[in-house]
Amino acid sequence: MPEALKQLINIISLLPWIWEKSANRLAFFLLNSNENYIENFASSLKNIKTKVANCKNCHSLVDSSKELCNICSNSSRNKNQITIVEEYLDLITIEQVGIFDWVYHILWWAISPINWVFIWDLNFESLFERLFNLDENIEIILATNPNIEWEATATYIKEEIKKRWLNKRVKITRISRWISAGYIEYADNISIINSIKGRVEF
Repeated sequence: MPEALKQLINIISLLPWIWEKSANRLAFFLLNSNENYIENFASSLKNIKTKVANCKNCHSLVDSSKELCNICSNSSRNKNQITIVEEYLDLITIEQVGIFDWVYHILWWAISPINWVFIWDLNFESLFERLFNLDENIEIILATNPNIEWEATATYIKEEIKKRWLNKRVKITRISRWISAGYIEYADNISIINSIKGRVEF
């Protein structure tokens, strides 16, 4: 097998959820694709590192030319209601329901020492800064996946809010366990709506 093709297969096989046979198929698909497609594909790969940035407020994904995402820059959104999610795909899933007017805060993972993810690796400080700058009657909604890592993360958030004397101003709720798929990004709209409407104080 040519070295260039071997290298491509090896790189593809490093992608999550890609097995050896899938890597082979994808590599041969690219090998047999026309040059315009290959050039566009290569350009798109490069652009996701150079033309995609994080929202300065909620850490969502935006074009690198923008500082704030469309949600944070929307004056009609309820800034006193912040839904905390693990990643961008969770935000997208909830937004697709189309009935909520709150804003978000993306932590980009959960506390998981076994995976070398620690408190300082996540977007906690910017969250607490947002809470300090808001008026009273604040609600943060923990839209988190039901696992040990998120239990630890939710507990940390609750303890820090109390430690920073924010508990008088901030109400913490968490979605109910209606997410049958196990993860928010795979949940259907009805499950999302039920889990959010059935949220309970934490």
